[in-house]
Amino acid sequence: MSKDKLKAMPVLSSDAEAEAFVETADLSEYDLSGFKPTRFEFEKKAAALNMRIPQSLLDALKDRAATKGVPFTRYVRMLIERDLAEASKR
Repeated sequence: MSKDKLKAMPVLSSDAEAEAFVETADLSEYDLSGFKPTRFEFEKKAAALNMRIPQSLLDALKDRAATKGVPFTRYVRMLIERDLAEASKR
């Protein structure tokens, strides 16, 4: 099916509606171009990190997180996870 003939995704207001839609819909008929990958976090967060950094660094960090569309604390955690994953590959 050509992209201009794809259906728009419906607005689903509950998990039940979303589950019913996915069970019955042929997703190849829908325009999914607006979707973006997401990560779900299941591990309980029992530890906290408190650090002092320059205000300018915090402001830059918040700006960068905003461009990624995530809260800045999650962005910091993503940076740490990415660095540790890359280090373990070496």
